[in-house]
Amino acid sequence: MDRRQFLAACGIGAGGALLPGFAGRAIAAQQLAETIDIAVKKRLADAGLTAATDAGASYCDVRVGRYLRQFVITREANVQNIVNTESLGVGVRVIADGAWGFSATNTMTAEAVAEAARTATAIARANARNQTQPVQLAPTPGVGEVSWRTPIQRNAMEVPIQDKVDLLLAVNNAAMQAGANFVNSQLFLVNEQKYFASTDGSYIDQDVHRIWAPFSVTAVDQTTGKFRSRDGLSAPMGLGYEYLDGRAEDKIVSPNGVVSYNKSYDMVEDAIAAAHQAREKLSAKSVEPGQYDLVLDPNHLGLTIHESIGHPLELDRVLGYEANYAGTSFATLDKREQRFQYGSEIVNVFADKTEVGSLGAVGYDDEGVATKSWPLIQNGRLVDYQTIRDQAHILGKTESDGCSYADSWSSVQFQRMPNVSLRPGTTPMTAADMIANVENGIYILGRGSFSIDQQRYNAQFGGTLFFEIKDGRITQPLEDVAYQMRTPEFWNACSAICDESDYRLFGSFFDGKGQPSQVSAVSHGSPTTRFDGINVINTARSLG
Repeated sequence: MDRRQFLAACGIGAGGALLPGFAGRAIAAQQLAETIDIAVKKRLADAGLTAATDAGASYCDVRVGRYLRQFVITREANVQNIVNTESLGVGVRVIADGAWGFSATNTMTAEAVAEAARTATAIARANARNQTQPVQLAPTPGVGEVSWRTPIQRNAMEVPIQDKVDLLLAVNNAAMQAGANFVNSQLFLVNEQKYFASTDGSYIDQDVHRIWAPFSVTAVDQTTGKFRSRDGLSAPMGLGYEYLDGRAEDKIVSPNGVVSYNKSYDMVEDAIAAAHQAREKLSAKSVEPGQYDLVLDPNHLGLTIHESIGHPLELDRVLGYEANYAGTSFATLDKREQRFQYGSEIVNVFADKTEVGSLGAVGYDDEGVATKSWPLIQNGRLVDYQTIRDQAHILGKTESDGCSYADSWSSVQFQRMPNVSLRPGTTPMTAADMIANVENGIYILGRGSFSIDQQRYNAQFGGTLFFEIKDGRITQPLEDVAYQMRTPEFWNACSAICDESDYRLFGSFFDGKGQPSQVSAVSHGSPTTRFDGINVINTARSLG
């Protein structure tokens, strides 16, 4: 399958265009369950550390990586493609003469890794000639030989291909039987087997798993040719194949009967609902533009958090070091010093790399820093950003936040977004309680198209499902809805947040950044949340 086929099959936009899944070599599905002996990885790492030190490097880290991906792609009764890939190699990063150098090899021998270390050191020395200030690394204690594994119950890579195909075709058939005209469904499975070693004294072996099961259903009015689609309401997760068990206790039923999901997902059930709702969207009322109180479900709000808080608080964007994929940030360093009022007093946003089931959860980042959770916005005020080791000193910090990541052994690790989530409210409140207090509003579920400016300040967001709220009741479905926002005005309009019983994760499986581009996966948790007086436009209106 080529890139064009993949994007067409998946309906993925700009983020998906960055997908690294075609890197590496095709392998048999059975090979996805294999591992590399840890003694082999340590021997390769030691060869790189020794060679770099002997060449004069003051610091070195070595990443031995085996990156595995399986994609199963279907449409209606057809399997469009099955892709199994492995990317295997070693990346070596050093500091010499106060500058960074990097080199990598896919030759898995001690001599090849040693040569890569010597090359990285030579590159660092060449870079030092043009560097005005030496690299300053925040101290990180060596942890010795340790390991971390995503706490999965069933390794998705070990599940037979036939089982996965049967599931997706059952999803498609259920949607078609329920009234869909078209449906495509996919499984995206990722396993990163990563070994990190450094001259700080760390030897860290990690086994990271991620899963995503998206689909899209389309219904067509055969008389008018009008069509509407409804995407699945799953979230990509840092879990194993058990995520697809669809346990009853993980289902969240909204006040009007729409079913969302938490720690597990019933894909067939959601496909049937999607077909019915796509048909309902064909005759739904087109929204009247104006100001509304918005009630945003977690599987919608996560994208807004991602774009209007997650990216603006990446320190490299704040400093202007990074401008690819929607620019820098309005949340400049002076705003942190002023404790800028980013949102209302009930808005508390935290960064995290430890939450079980989240896409960003690991034991250690790609610089060997133990992961943690920390506040970004407290009581509505900006208090912190996201940093890695060579950024920490800029904020006066004595340690990194553990936000370093590379999407491959051949990529240089750099600052990537952790999980960024909205804390639940402290007062007991369900989505039904929240809606009961809304006089004129719109309830929005699911992700949709969006746009945002180069400072992450002005934005517009759509969604998947929209419902009118009148006098505390959901009355009817709506269509053609998008809301406009200025980031601080929007978050200061936050007037209510449901309690922790409604907290769920949204995810971005292919989040792009950098040049050359890399992708990472990140989750955003939140409960259902209310925002007052938000401007809503009708996306179907013509200015002509």
